[in-house]
Amino acid sequence: MNLEYFDIHSHLYFPDFDKDREEEIKKITEAKIGTITIGTDLESSKKAVELAEKHKNLFASVGQHPGDLNKDSVFEQKLEKLAQHKKVVAIGECGLDYFRMSPDDLNLKMIQKTIFEYQIDLAISTEKPLMLHIRSSKGTQDAYLDALTILEHHFKTSGGKLKGNAHFFAGDLEILKRFLAMGFMVSFTGVVTFSRDYDDLIRTVPLNMLMAETDAPFVSPVPHRGKRNSPLYVTEVVKKLSEIRGEPFLELKTALCSNALRYIAQ
Repeated sequence: MNLEYFDIHSHLYFPDFDKDREEEIKKITEAKIGTITIGTDLESSKKAVELAEKHKNLFASVGQHPGDLNKDSVFEQKLEKLAQHKKVVAIGECGLDYFRMSPDDLNLKMIQKTIFEYQIDLAISTEKPLMLHIRSSKGTQDAYLDALTILEHHFKTSGGKLKGNAHFFAGDLEILKRFLAMGFMVSFTGVVTFSRDYDDLIRTVPLNMLMAETDAPFVSPVPHRGKRNSPLYVTEVVKKLSEIRGEPFLELKTALCSNALRYIAQ
């Protein structure tokens, strides 16, 4: 498989692509772009696997998004069987999402943490990396701090076998260092093309720990803002990362693709 770019996180099964999904995938393939289609619950995880089965440059991640949980949620055991599929390369997106949660909603936080830990155990048992979704309350790093407490515990008790990627990374420098200390990668979206908030983080990440993503169909990069995002636009993310880091474009493009292929081979 001859790939030049790799979008580490997209959602090609979303309704946004219903009218032209196969046409879009054809364009992605012709552009030599690989991508992981990320599940957010059991049904979407099944759709991600179905797409990955059809296309060599598509892979799947299966998991339960924390933002979709409620007080009655339980871990879907069928995810364990789906995770065994040969095109499933990661577990998630999973993690903690406190963004729209009341600060005193301790029951829902506990449910998120419990289901997160089930998925961590699944990642360890299947020897596949995590695809993390972590979103803190506005103006805080609370979800990152709670997630790291959980992850560092499992990293230690598993003998360092736990691996993963912090998707759409928005932590601070100290949080970044804690992820890197466990060997976790981080990825950035098209937001970096119109916000300077991530520049110091991007410069700090070692080249071999950095990846690019689109989170399509969300957060389209410049010059495509206001339009549906696509894995095709990962090229704009890579260009901006090269500019921010002050590294040659071709060198960075090659490294990021190599990092992504290493991630899916874990």
